[in-house]
Amino acid sequence: MTIGVPPGRRPGALYQVKAEFFRMLGHPVRIRVLELLQAGPTPVRALLAELEVEPSSLSQQLAVLRRAGIVTATREGSTVVYALAGGDVADLLRSARRILTGLLADRNLLLAELRTDPDQALRGTGS
Repeated sequence: MTIGVPPGRRPGALYQVKAEFFRMLGHPVRIRVLELLQAGPTPVRALLAELEVEPSSLSQQLAVLRRAGIVTATREGSTVVYALAGGDVADLLRSARRILTGLLADRNLLLAELRTDPDQALRGTGS
């Protein structure tokens, strides 16, 4: 028996669920939809206007997000409006943006150094 794991549960089950969650987020259209929805509830037609995808592709991606419980859909007449299911998703996207900004800033600094002095690496090795 593993400590902290309820009887009948695999020790790695929680990590599997977490991995599936991040895989679900791992599509460019889904990420962009979530970013757009941070501004508030948005009709499908407005999402289509912002995204360069076919309606059927957007529909598939929205279905994935709905099944995961990350977005909600409400019908207003003949219009379907999507919204984030909660603020935690927006927090996650903001955190991801901060992490990526830091990573890319570091890479840009290295790239700038390489472009400034191509022989710097040779001098730094004592050659």
